[in-house]
Formats: sequence, C-alpha cells, structure tokens
Amino acid sequence: MKKIFSLVLVLVLVFSCDSNDTKEYEYYNVAKPILMSKAELRTSVEILGPQSILNQGKIYYYNNYIFINDENAGVHVIDNTNPSAPQAIAYIKIPGNEDISIKNNYLFADSAVDLVVFDISNINVIQEVSRLEDVFNVYDYNIPTDVDIVEYGDFNYNENIIVGWDVTLERREVNQDDIILWDGATNESGGDTVGVGGSLARFQIVDTYLYTVGENELDIFDITNLSNPSHTGNMYAGWNIETLFYADDYLYLGGTNGMFIYDIHDRTQPLYTSEFTHWEGCDPVVVDGNYAYLTLRGGNLCGQEESILEVIDVSDKTSPVLVGQYTMENPYGLGIKDNALFVCDGTAGLKIFDKSNPLELQMIENFANVQGKDVIPLEDVLLLISEDYLYQYEYNGNSVNLISAYQF
Repeated sequence: MKKIFSLVLVLVLVFSCDSNDTKEYEYYNVAKPILMSKAELRTSVEILGPQSILNQGKIYYYNNYIFINDENAGVHVIDNTNPSAPQAIAYIKIPGNEDISIKNNYLFADSAVDLVVFDISNINVIQEVSRLEDVFNVYDYNIPTDVDIVEYGDFNYNENIIVGWDVTLERREVNQDDIILWDGATNESGGDTVGVGGSLARFQIVDTYLYTVGENELDIFDITNLSNPSHTGNMYAGWNIETLFYADDYLYLGGTNGMFIYDIHDRTQPLYTSEFTHWEGCDPVVVDGNYAYLTLRGGNLCGQEESILEVIDVSDKTSPVLVGQYTMENPYGLGIKDNALFVCDGTAGLKIFDKSNPLELQMIENFANVQGKDVIPLEDVLLLISEDYLYQYEYNGNSVNLISAYQF
C-alpha cells in the first residue's frame, strides 16, 4: 500500500506542477558561432596539396585552370589542360573565403573582413603577396539554412570572425525575447588576362579595378599595382546583394528583391542608374546586349514559393522592363553563349534555351539528371558545377555533349 500511495502522490505533484506552469516550450535547432580571432585568421593561409571538397561554392576559370571555392574555407585548384581528365593540383586554405577573381596571374580572394592577394604565376609555388585588413564591413556568416535560432553570444566583431556553426536541438521557451530568430538577413581588356566567374560571383574585375559586393555594400579596389591594391571606395548598393555581373560599362547587382544597375563609365565612381524590383527571391543575373536574364528561386529562405526565369529589356538603363517570364522548379545559376541560355534548374536539371528571340525563349534540351548550381560557358566548353561533380560539355550546334564528370 505504501508503494501505491507514493506513486499516486508523485503523479499528483507532477500534474499539479504542470497545471501551474503556463509557459509553452518547443524544440529548436539552435546555431552558435565557431569563432576565430583576426590575428589567427591572418596567419592561417596555407598552400597545400589536393584536398577533398567538403562544401563546394563558387567556380572560376583562368588559363586552363578551374578554381572551386570550398565555402568559408579556401580554394581548390584544378588543372584542366585536358578537359577529359581534370586533375586537382593544390588547395589554398583561406579561412572565411567565398569568392575570387584573377588578373595577369594575381588572384584576389576575400578572407572574411580582409582582401588577400596571391601570385599564381607559378601554379606550383603559389604565394601570398599582400593583404588589406578590415576592408569589408560585412561578410557572409554562412548561417545554416535549417536553423530556427541564432545565438551570437559573446561574438566581438572587432576581434573575431565567424568560421562555422555548432547546431544543437534544444528545448526552449516559445517567444523568448532574448533569442535572435533566423530571418535570412544575411572579361578581358586590352592585353590583360582576366578569368571568368559564374553568375553567382560577387567579384568582378573591370580594367584596373576590382568590384566586390556583400549584403548591402559595393567596394572598389584600384588594382593598377596588382601585387599591392588599394581600397578606394565603399558605398551602399541595395538590399541583400548576392551577385555581381559586368557588361558594357554597367554593373548589374542581383539582390533578393531586385536587380540594381550602376553606371561605371567613371570606374572610380559607380553611379546608381535604376533598379528592377520584384518579390523576394534568390536571383543571379546575366546580361547579353539589350536583355538581362534572372532566375528567381522561391521557397525556403529565398522568399515566395514560385520560381521563375525572367527576361528584362535593359536597352534603356534608366527604365528596365519585364518582357518575359518562365516557370522554373528551383533555379540557381545561369549563363549565356551566343544564342544559347543555360539555366541550372536544380532538381529539374540543366535546361538549354534558344534565345535568338529573347521575347520568346525556346527550350531545346534538358539534362534532367544533372542538378547544377552554376555554369561558365567558355569558347568551346561549358563548365557546370553541382554538389558532387564538376561537369564539362562541348558545344555541338544547338546541343552539348558530355566530356567529363569530375567527382569531388
């Protein structure tokens, strides 16, 4: 009897406590930053042998070499002298790296808040030659997309940078005021040799200037002296800028709520010209002549559910006009080559459109089994990067044929 009475008493007490507790609890994925001091950041660059690619990011092409960003960590160097058998030859460890650009054998890379310059004239002996400290006011924290709560804790922006995240499932009180909920905020010229980036690029070299974008800023660097550039300007560029494309003395910035156009006839003073706004979505942009092509990926953190490809008439830079819209599944990067428009439509595959009439795009081929993230159309070869592979295709009339599939 004593045991039965004790059990009843315990149950009564438990239910009594629960009835008096009016607080609501739920389980959340909580992200906490992994920090590195700026001092450590600036001594962590290493030139290593080939490494596994853990989280593929941007892709870049220069002089028969392919450079693949490992998100927030560094750059892999692939020798593509033989496109049918590309070979990994080096890894440049750069904490906080997201993008690169190359001119005349000098590679420019972001390292969180710094800009770092490498001499790659001897690809087997890559050397860091200069660093501009604290030139970027913002950098991509790469917050995981599947988290509910972000806690920055004692993060000191002046002393530390974020190089990763620890994510744990925790039981938390609903609507805690002291918790920060995730809201998603976060060409060749003359005799020069300049590399080619994809549509997701944030870096662009134009003549003797390097332009970079991040969040809401446009930064300008004078790279007349390639080994020792100078930071010449910084300006507000628009809301949540994600990509940067250059064409005919204009910069086209892709943001989550629109495309922003800047006149750079004066390379030192980008001049806001106009913007084309739409609902919120992730949108890289490429431009060919009088038309710009944008992909808008809906769902998740990107905004609306609908995903589309837009065609915009930019013949009047002061007044861009929407002239075409096509339904997509979940598009990412895109590229142009002559009359071909290549669109990485995520799980729906690589789609190739005939754009000889920009007002009426015609899909001519669909590689449904290729989940591409971005493309770079070269003179004779199309580079496509996915989560696990680097694909290369050769052009053959209106179609493309697979040359190689390099697995990471």
